[in-house]
Amino acid sequence: MSDAPEPHPPGYVPYVPEPAVEIGPKLQPLALTAPLHWLRQGWRDFMRAPAVSLFFGACFALMGLAVLMVFRHAPIYTLALCAGFVLLGPLLCLGLYQVSLRLERAETPTLDDALGAWMANVKQIAIFGFVLLILEMLWGRAALVVFAVSFDGMPDFAGSLHKLLSADTLGFVTAYLAVGAVFAGLIFAVSVIAMPLLLDRDTDAVTAGLASLKLCLTQPLVMLLWGALVTTLVVLAMLPYFAGLLVVGPWLGHSSWHLYRAALGSRDAT
Repeated sequence: MSDAPEPHPPGYVPYVPEPAVEIGPKLQPLALTAPLHWLRQGWRDFMRAPAVSLFFGACFALMGLAVLMVFRHAPIYTLALCAGFVLLGPLLCLGLYQVSLRLERAETPTLDDALGAWMANVKQIAIFGFVLLILEMLWGRAALVVFAVSFDGMPDFAGSLHKLLSADTLGFVTAYLAVGAVFAGLIFAVSVIAMPLLLDRDTDAVTAGLASLKLCLTQPLVMLLWGALVTTLVVLAMLPYFAGLLVVGPWLGHSSWHLYRAALGSRDAT
C-alpha cells in the first residue's frame, strides 16, 4: 500500500486560518519593577504642578474626613457616603490625568482645564461611572447581608473603633473585609487604566473596561504589586486623620497615568 497523499481535486484551495485579531488596544509587557518607576514619574508630575495637584489632594483629604465624621456620628450612612465617593474619586483622578497629559505635551496645566477633563468623552465616562455605581450597589448589598447574618439588628459602633475591633466582632470584621476585598479587587481590575484610556482616546466604556481587565489578567504579578503599593500608601495616608491624602492622593493619580502610558504607549504610536 502506498503512503503517498491523495492528489487534491481540481480547484482545491488550501485552508489558511485567519490571523488572530486583538480586541481593544494592544497592551505592552510591564516589568515587575515598573510600579516603582510610575511612582517616581508621578512624584515628578506632582512637583511640576503642585498647586493644581494639592487642590485635588485637599478634595481627597476632605472626603476621608467626611467618612470619618459620618462613621463616628451616624455609621449607618457610612456605606452610602462611600458609594458617592466611589464615583467622585475617579472623576477627581481624571483631573490629575489631565494635568499629567498637559505636562507630557510640555503645556501648562490649569485648574479649570483639569476640572473640565471629563468633558473630553463625557458620554462614555458617564456610562463607566454608572458601571462603578452598579458595582458599589452590589458591594453595599453584600455588606448588608454580612451585617444581617452577623448581628440581630444594626450594631452600634458610633464613635469607637474599639467596639468594631473587639473579639466579639472578629468574625463579622473578617467576613466584611473579605467581601470588600472581592469587590474592591473587581473595581480595581476593570478601572485601573479605564479612566485614563477614556480621557486620552476616543473609545467606549466597554472597551476601556475590558482593556483594564485584560491587563490585570495577563500581567497579574505587576498589577498585584501595584495594587499592594496603592493600598499601603493609602492606608498610611489615612492614619493622621487623612491628612496624608493631601499628597498621596494626587501622587497616586499622576502615577496611575504613567501606568496607563506604560501599558498602552502613546496614542500616536498605535
